[in-house]
Amino acid sequence: MTRRSSLRSRVAGLKTEVLALYFAARDPRTPRLARWWIVLVVAYALSPIDLIPDFIPVLGLLDDLVLVPIGIAIALKLVPPQVLAESRVRARERVGTVKHAGRVAAFVIAALWLAVVFAVVYWLWTWLSAA
Repeated sequence: MTRRSSLRSRVAGLKTEVLALYFAARDPRTPRLARWWIVLVVAYALSPIDLIPDFIPVLGLLDDLVLVPIGIAIALKLVPPQVLAESRVRARERVGTVKHAGRVAAFVIAALWLAVVFAVVYWLWTWLSAA
């Protein structure tokens, strides 16, 4: 197996795991803490705003390469084994059919960040004009 095909298989496995987490988060048997953690990890992974900006050499990408996999590993531990097994089966069945979910999710998260920025600016504007 070449290095390139190994990397592709790992990426495909990661996509399957993330999709399985999505299905697990929607399952009513999943604890609330696990659901919130999954949302937090996916939002961080897809968010254009990082803890360490990507333009900083090495460290900027290191947070994505370390924090996201750790977050996914914790999420996988929080989900009940039966729910995770069923979610993985569903994810393997659907992994080739989901095309633009990442782009849509990134757009939604970017829109939420913009809404937060506008809300803070509006609050500051009204607070400063009242003073």
